[in-house]
Amino acid sequence: MMNTILRVPCYGRALSVRYGTNCIRRYSALPKEALQNYKPGTVLHGYQIEKVTEVPELYLTAIKLNHLQTGAEHLHIARDDTNNVFSVGFRTTPMDNSGVSHILEHTVLCGSQRFPCRDPFFKMLNRSLSTFMNAFTASDYTMYPFSTQNSKDFQNLLSVYLDAVFFPNLNHLDFLQEGWRLEHDSNEDKGSPITFKGVVFNEMKGAMSSPDQLYAVHCQNMLLPSHTYSYNSGGNPNDILNLTHEQLREFHATHYHPSNARFYTYGDLPLESHLEQINSLALDRFHKIEPGTSIPNETRWTEKRSAVVHCPPDVMSPDPDKQTTVSVSYLLPRITEVHESFEMSLLASLLTSGPTSPFYQSLLDANIGAGYSPVCGYDGSTREASFSVGLQGILAEDEDKVKEIIQSTLEKVTKEGFEADRIEAVLHSVELAQKHQTTSFGLGLIMSLMSVWNQDGDPISSMQLDQLVSSFKQKIADNPRYLQDLVQKYLVNNQHQLWLRMTADDNYNTNQEKAEMDKLNTIVQALDKDTKEQIYQSGIELAESQNQEVDVSCLPTVTVGDINPNTRRTDIKTECLDGSYVQLHEQPTNGVTYFKAVSPLGPADQELVQYLPLFCNVITQMGTKNMSFRELAKEEELRTGGLGVGPHIIQRPEDTTSYEVGVALSSHCLERNLHEMFGLWQDIFQSVTLTDQERLTTLIRMEAAEMANSVSFMGHAYAMRGVASSLSPVGQIGEVTGGMSQVNLMKQIAELEDLSDVVSKLTQLSSVLLNRSNMRFCLNAAPSGMSPAVQALDSFLTKLPGRCESLVSTLEDAISVTKDEDFSAVSSRRHFQLPFPVNYVSMGTTAVPYKHEDFAKLVVLARLLSAKFLHKEIREKGGAYGSGATMSNDGTFKFYSYRDPRSTETLDVFHQSLPWIQSQNFTNQDLDEAKIALFSNVDAPIAPGSRGVSTFLNGVTDDDRQIQRDRLFAVTREDVVDVAQRYLGSDSQIQSVSLIGPENETSQKDGWTILQ
Repeated sequence: MMNTILRVPCYGRALSVRYGTNCIRRYSALPKEALQNYKPGTVLHGYQIEKVTEVPELYLTAIKLNHLQTGAEHLHIARDDTNNVFSVGFRTTPMDNSGVSHILEHTVLCGSQRFPCRDPFFKMLNRSLSTFMNAFTASDYTMYPFSTQNSKDFQNLLSVYLDAVFFPNLNHLDFLQEGWRLEHDSNEDKGSPITFKGVVFNEMKGAMSSPDQLYAVHCQNMLLPSHTYSYNSGGNPNDILNLTHEQLREFHATHYHPSNARFYTYGDLPLESHLEQINSLALDRFHKIEPGTSIPNETRWTEKRSAVVHCPPDVMSPDPDKQTTVSVSYLLPRITEVHESFEMSLLASLLTSGPTSPFYQSLLDANIGAGYSPVCGYDGSTREASFSVGLQGILAEDEDKVKEIIQSTLEKVTKEGFEADRIEAVLHSVELAQKHQTTSFGLGLIMSLMSVWNQDGDPISSMQLDQLVSSFKQKIADNPRYLQDLVQKYLVNNQHQLWLRMTADDNYNTNQEKAEMDKLNTIVQALDKDTKEQIYQSGIELAESQNQEVDVSCLPTVTVGDINPNTRRTDIKTECLDGSYVQLHEQPTNGVTYFKAVSPLGPADQELVQYLPLFCNVITQMGTKNMSFRELAKEEELRTGGLGVGPHIIQRPEDTTSYEVGVALSSHCLERNLHEMFGLWQDIFQSVTLTDQERLTTLIRMEAAEMANSVSFMGHAYAMRGVASSLSPVGQIGEVTGGMSQVNLMKQIAELEDLSDVVSKLTQLSSVLLNRSNMRFCLNAAPSGMSPAVQALDSFLTKLPGRCESLVSTLEDAISVTKDEDFSAVSSRRHFQLPFPVNYVSMGTTAVPYKHEDFAKLVVLARLLSAKFLHKEIREKGGAYGSGATMSNDGTFKFYSYRDPRSTETLDVFHQSLPWIQSQNFTNQDLDEAKIALFSNVDAPIAPGSRGVSTFLNGVTDDDRQIQRDRLFAVTREDVVDVAQRYLGSDSQIQSVSLIGPENETSQKDGWTILQ
């Protein structure tokens, strides 16, 4: 449950995943009578119960079991939550950079003994009501989690997952597809060049093109150099080319055994049925072995070390001379020392989090860099934890200055310690996190526990936050210098520290490409005639396999008939407080009150609108006339879960030319802090200060760096926004505020020496947006807390600037609509040329708004194309990491690909979607599966603090959703073909294309607009 900043992100399969939310009926542990049979020593279906522990602070009971025949460990979390979770994880310890654990994670999901069809994992996405399905490869474990609210679905998915991980086929063709292969550029043409292909190969080319990712990988490799952590578990692209199919099979045999497994179940379904199914379907066929996957402790250094690594230049950097990153990392105790790990995570937060922290004040406020280094804070993802801190985006000559600042800051902290209210604020965040009901508690819980458990630690101890907090408080009381002693012991006096510098190399990408081509040429030149023929035949065989119709009858499924025909409704009450519309939802929020508000901007010119994201980012971080930004941040931490402001851009559900644009405010707090939370908002509304250019410079540089870094990770989203910008008014605003235009704007602003014009724009926005005249408000609270919340809100409203001209009592009247009848959709083709080794491709066309009768048909069409056509053509054949189609609420239908080795060839695939639909190479079962996948998203559970909020934000009511639900059920094959012809094939339809990636020959002609 401790906050960690992962040094190396998990790698996983790119899926059309449904990220569900937690549906908690009463946010409580299961009744004791339901757990009375679970006692230590009891044997159930081959398992022996080791430990039963109630964790009241998290409203759950934890049951730890051991499988007697195999030694497999099992942790069951009994909790009154319908969103049940399963996961199985294996300690995986690769000893090279070939990405064997990552490629294995992909390949085991491509078919198994009981489910021999190709890629049953992706097929189950359309035969399941899951709220989450995926798989992850971390530095030292691989895990396979899913969640669902449906008991039949849980059993179905469990059977598929168990067979996949323990009895996979691991076919050679699947290895070639998912890992890497040699293949002709055109696999039907022997004369075309031979090249490298493969899904993971292309994924890691994309991942390792990011300076942030490169830095994180190098940092872990060098800080922990003696064993598995010295390698990239995801795989370095050129080293992936060394992996053989036999090595993959050997790795599975040595790592994917129940004796090396950790099973996790969570929710309100009975434990016995889980154990019986796991034992009968998998574990009963194995016997205990010694897996030999343990990771030794790192030998501690007696001297500090330093290293230099290189990365590609950041073309989005505001200052091309500021391309250096410097940080220091300290190796800490083992993460299985739960109390020490908890205390070090709190210490890391005290040192780095928020404007009142020492390193924020010394490093970020110095304005010599763009932000913290990519690895910063506490990292509990490896056997021994670490703490890192540094700066990115600095001048090379400022390296020594950064080092001096870090060392002097630690010395100052050791001498002066921390203010009492800073410690109180960190502990308040722990208390609030216990009560705040997150959107996916069960899944988040195993993600936070897995690292400790994987290293043979006690996962239950990590959940007992009350004990951890009490112990920490007692140590502080007994020794007021306790935190200072921790700093002295684990940081100042710690010789196992790595100073890492990364600098940009203008030739980095060229050198990487040359290394790949040199390797390719060396391999190809050594091929004899027979081997070349084998490569050609293998390519043909793989293509034939990919083109085969897959018999999925072996796979379990839920049916459309299993779906509730009625939409889930939320009881909404409304009030008119001092003339303003207020929406109220009484929910079991466990003593937490949730506040949201919308402040519309109204008609505004695009030049002002483009500053909306910056306004949202800085408005709560600049301070007020009554409080400095540090004082405001301290009060925010002490009293709330944060003050959030974000752009609010919604298209009206009945009209593509009507929209609302403005900002959405959000915060939550414990009931005892209601007046303090509203007091902070009141101070911002009444007296925010925007003229501190030094503070503004800090925030702008951090935001510009964050946006620039996001392009390589979210390139498909930027490409889709680029497409929508020429197709609808909302799409145009969305691109200006969140697309490549916004990335470029932030770059330009960060380059400015004088921010007077920026301050003027922000001031104009604040005069309109920090005014209650047209605002609407929303409260979610427990029944006992609603009356105090309404009273506090009422008092807050009377003190805000502006007055309501008339009483607003309905949501329809409260939503401020701007109608843009002058907008004209136009076709466009734009290529944002960035030096990435992969592409992000999108194509879109104008369509219909949410309430139009064709909307549901287009939604089904998009899902059908994603699962049955695009996945095969773009991922399996083309080697892209991900792809899909979507019908958006902005009234546009869009295609996309992610980390794609191809560009214009992928556009050809998009264009082939219509002929594929017209040929009707899909069945009624395919259509039903598309609906099942859609309903799993539509019916994703919603946390109490968020129920009713979507209606408040966009005006779509439960009645509207029921109409849409009925339409989804009613969609036919004929409907899908009809809307495809009318919206994808009509000459009158306007199409837009957006490409983000390296230079290519095709986009240099044919009317493309090239943007550098």
